[in-house]
Amino acid sequence: MQIVQSVGAALFMAFSMFWEILWPLILGFLLSGVVQAVVSHRTIAKALGGDSPKNLSLATLFGIASSSCSYAAVALARSIFQKGASFTSAMVFELASTNLVIELGIILIVLMGWQFMVAEYLGGLLMVIFIALIFRFTLTPRLVQQAKAQAEKGRMGRMEGHAAMDMSVSGTSFWQKLFSGKGLTAVSQYFVMDWASVWVDIALGLLIAGALAAWVPDTFWRTFFFANNPLLAKIEGPLIGPLVAILSFVCSVGNVPLAAVLWRGGISFGGVVSFIFADLIILPLLDIYRKYYGWKVMSYILVTFYITMAAAGYVIEFLFAALGIIPQNRNVAAITQGISWNYTTVLNIIFLVLAAMLVLRFIRTGGMNMLKMMGTPEHEMAHHEQSMEQHHMTHEEETEKG
Repeated sequence: MQIVQSVGAALFMAFSMFWEILWPLILGFLLSGVVQAVVSHRTIAKALGGDSPKNLSLATLFGIASSSCSYAAVALARSIFQKGASFTSAMVFELASTNLVIELGIILIVLMGWQFMVAEYLGGLLMVIFIALIFRFTLTPRLVQQAKAQAEKGRMGRMEGHAAMDMSVSGTSFWQKLFSGKGLTAVSQYFVMDWASVWVDIALGLLIAGALAAWVPDTFWRTFFFANNPLLAKIEGPLIGPLVAILSFVCSVGNVPLAAVLWRGGISFGGVVSFIFADLIILPLLDIYRKYYGWKVMSYILVTFYITMAAAGYVIEFLFAALGIIPQNRNVAAITQGISWNYTTVLNIIFLVLAAMLVLRFIRTGGMNMLKMMGTPEHEMAHHEQSMEQHHMTHEEETEKG
């Protein structure tokens, strides 16, 4: 009976957090879909051919406009690297596409507070600068050549089909692109595809967070994070945060609920921010780096990314402490409050209706075939994309006639 109660408590906390972040997730993926629908992937590689500040700025902007799925970001980074982007620009694109995306900021501000949202975006920009500097002084032409040679082998990772799909539309203005029939269809496609790519990580993150919140006593967390010694906590936090992330297997926006549990448990502010940053070096992704670029480059990415994430955590910790804006309240209400009739429930209902409309359009425009192609190798995507384009044109013609 006690086991049943424990499992029930974990599931209750997981669902409480899910209910709290549901409308922000839908809104975030909707906004992300809008941006992706009007920004084409086709010119990315050409624009990222060097390591100049302009190239890296464009890599950051393209990353912000991309999907938040870590697997898709890694696959797309290899693709643009193969097509001519510099290795540095490809890695900057990765960092931006998982740490500077719209949906992540919305979830952070709702679940944990505005300070975490600001810290995430500021820290993401710092990581871009840090990784550019580290690569400039340590990345050798030989290592890049090894990465290029291995990438050309085309070994399979995950979500390669999703990363290769470009459903963006052309037009003379943003609003013309967005509100055209093709534009609305593209938004629905990106919305559903992004959900399909990250739902496992979101579910896993919620379940792990619920279990940790329900089963691990606060005394353990406080001891583990040196909560009673603020100086040691600040030193340990940014170092231990990424290590916890590596072992958690959870990436994309799914690690935010886990971050909330760690924050409640006593990890430092810089530590929880570094933990969120580290979704690009979890164990499954390290294995994909090994397949894409080889052992040496995978090790190089792990070490440089870890240093970058920890360094950004330290800077954020001391900057926010100096400004006096580190939150003092560690109670995350979403972990225990459950469902009640409030603004969250109202917004969830509204956005669920909106999501249903997007899913319906997705299905009516042949989207189910796209879902089947999410894991398709990139080199096999050309034929599928041509078939999908013909289907979309037929659908738009039928819509106009109707």
